[in-house]
Amino acid sequence: MIGIWALGAYLAVILLWTTAIKRSVGEAMILGFLVVLPFTGAAAAQVGWSALSSAATDEIVYATMAFVFMGYLLDKGGVLDRLIDLLNSLIGGVKGGPAWVSTVASAGLGGVVHNQAAIAATVGSVTIPWMEKSKLDKPAAATLVAGNAGMGITFPFSASMFVLVGSATVGPLLNINALVLPLLFGGLWCFLHRLIVTWMLIRKSGMAPLDAAHRLSVRTAFGQGWATLLLFVVVAIPLAITSGFLTSALSDWTGGDVSKSVSVIVWIPVVLLITGALLGRKQLPRTGRDWGTLLQGSAPRFGIVGVTVLFAFAGANALAATGLPKQMTALLNGLNLPLWLLAILIGLIVIAVAAPLSATATMAAVGTVGVAALVAAGVPATTAAVAVLIFSSCEAAVPPGGAPLYVACGIADVNPIKTFARLLTHYALPLLVIGVLIILGILPI
Repeated sequence: MIGIWALGAYLAVILLWTTAIKRSVGEAMILGFLVVLPFTGAAAAQVGWSALSSAATDEIVYATMAFVFMGYLLDKGGVLDRLIDLLNSLIGGVKGGPAWVSTVASAGLGGVVHNQAAIAATVGSVTIPWMEKSKLDKPAAATLVAGNAGMGITFPFSASMFVLVGSATVGPLLNINALVLPLLFGGLWCFLHRLIVTWMLIRKSGMAPLDAAHRLSVRTAFGQGWATLLLFVVVAIPLAITSGFLTSALSDWTGGDVSKSVSVIVWIPVVLLITGALLGRKQLPRTGRDWGTLLQGSAPRFGIVGVTVLFAFAGANALAATGLPKQMTALLNGLNLPLWLLAILIGLIVIAVAAPLSATATMAAVGTVGVAALVAAGVPATTAAVAVLIFSSCEAAVPPGGAPLYVACGIADVNPIKTFARLLTHYALPLLVIGVLIILGILPI
């Protein structure tokens, strides 16, 4: 059971480095990768080089970085601000309007940006002050923003999704194109849950409609921001080419399998980057020097996400070399648990690991093993992947909480401890239930 010992050491180092020593998750993933190598035996150096080079050349790492830059570009081009203004003009005037805007905007950005901290910062900076003016208390406003940020994981195409489908454990079991629509439906179940939570908070707080002075008219907002809706339209282009009747028609015409020759994860960030650049062209740099400054400003995001994803892949590859997937799957199956209990156990493991780690790191550490165990128990690979991704989206909903929670609490100027109880009851536990119900086939995807 050397692989399970390797996993224990891997998790212990990551948790110690991020919680006790309070260093970055990127550094923790590097150390975790290095700690696993001795468990691979005499070929540790060869395994390490192979694991790292495989991770560095994976197209999913490219896609992750492309999505990070796309989010940065949309922010700098003012595209995200116009999208939020548009949503606010449509529903900001109803009772609890700022809370509804916060939830809908988080879902919209979650389908495009996928970075939970960025979603919390972008949406929270605009809607938290408005929610406070509408009589929603600060802890509740911070809870809402932090809890909603998890939708960046439950919609395609997040870094966590890429880590999962690109891993040596899950990759052979799952075609990424087959995961897109099921994950979209899984994300919609999570969105419905967020809407119910929002309604509960509004009802309890007695929020009033947002004053007209704090929102644009529908005509003005639509005139300024209607084009931002194209971000959701252009995503359909690669999807349409690689699925459905269009795929069959193009495959017959070209004589090849278009679904395999056209990579969704390569082309979606490409079309979004082009669309984002066109939408934000008036606020984007005009000269090479200004572009250099903009790219330099994006470096911190690339540094953190890039190192985390690269070594998350490398660590997952190294763990796979220890035989972990088969060992963990055999251990879980050896317990002879009924499916509902196995689903709850895997959900609790993933959520517990997600508490101190990012969703991406959680997926690399235990998410891939969870999917493999569920598949071995007879659950379809796409169903298992959707459920595990939903479990991992609790990054900010379980104490001590992740970056989205501290971003939201910082904006609201509230002690994070005051949000813990509601995050657990309103977000973590319901998401556990949603994931389990999806595994059991009660919630269709």
